[in-house]
Amino acid sequence: MARTTPHQHVHPRRTLGDGEPLYRRVAAELLGELRTGAVPPGERLPGERQLAEHFGVSRETVRQALQLLRREGLVATDRRGSHAALPGVPVEAPAAAGFPLGARQAGRDTVARATVAWEVPPPGHAEPLGLTPGRPTLVHRYWSASPGGRERRTAVTSFSAVALAEVEELARYRDRADGTGAAELRRTYDWMRRAGLSLHHRDTITRIASTPSVRVTRQVHDQHARPLELTELVMDAQQDVLVYEFMVPATA
Repeated sequence: MARTTPHQHVHPRRTLGDGEPLYRRVAAELLGELRTGAVPPGERLPGERQLAEHFGVSRETVRQALQLLRREGLVATDRRGSHAALPGVPVEAPAAAGFPLGARQAGRDTVARATVAWEVPPPGHAEPLGLTPGRPTLVHRYWSASPGGRERRTAVTSFSAVALAEVEELARYRDRADGTGAAELRRTYDWMRRAGLSLHHRDTITRIASTPSVRVTRQVHDQHARPLELTELVMDAQQDVLVYEFMVPATA
C-alpha cells in the first residue's frame, strides 16, 4: 500500500449516483487491497491520516470504513493498531517470493541459504546503484542446490542508499548484517511497494564463456528512475530453468 501516492479510485468530490455511502466504497476498495496482499494479514495498517490521504477522503470516512470492516470480521484492532484479519488468506502474497531473483520454492530436497552483510558491494555494483566506490551497503547472498548439487544457483544483491532510506524493513538489517546469520528478505519487493515505490525491472541474460552457466543481471528502479537494487544470478543453463512470472494489476 503506497504511502506517498494518492489513490485514484475514490475521491471525496466523486458523485455517488448509486446512493452508496462513501465510507462503504472506501471499505470495499481497502478490502480489495488487503486481499491482494498489499498489507498481509497480521501486519498493522497505516494510520487513519495516511489512509485518508491514500484514498483522498476525510479521516471520519476512513474511521467509518474501518468500523464496517471490523464488524464484518475483516479487520481487527488491538493495542498495536488495526490489521487485516481475512480468513483463509495466506500470510504472504504470491509476489512475496519474488526476491531474490532465482529463489526457489522450498522443497523437501532443496538446500538453500541466505545471509546479509554490511560491506562493500561486488565489482560492477556500485556505479549502477549510484554508490561511491568503496562505500559499504547492504549485500544479500543467496545459494541453493538440488539433491547431489545439481541445478545450483547463486545470487548476490546490493541495495542502493535510496532503498535503505525509503524502506524501513531493509534499513533495520544494517545493525544485524554480519554475513553469518540467516536472512529472510523474501518480501523485499512487497516492502518496496508498501513504501510507495513502483518497481521497474530490467533483466539481462548473458552466457558465461567456457561454462554451461548463464548470468542474469537484474536492475530495479523506482518510478523516479532511482536505482533500488542490483542482483547477479549465476545458474547452470543445462540443468536448470528460470521461470519469470508477471502479474499486472487490474484497472478500475
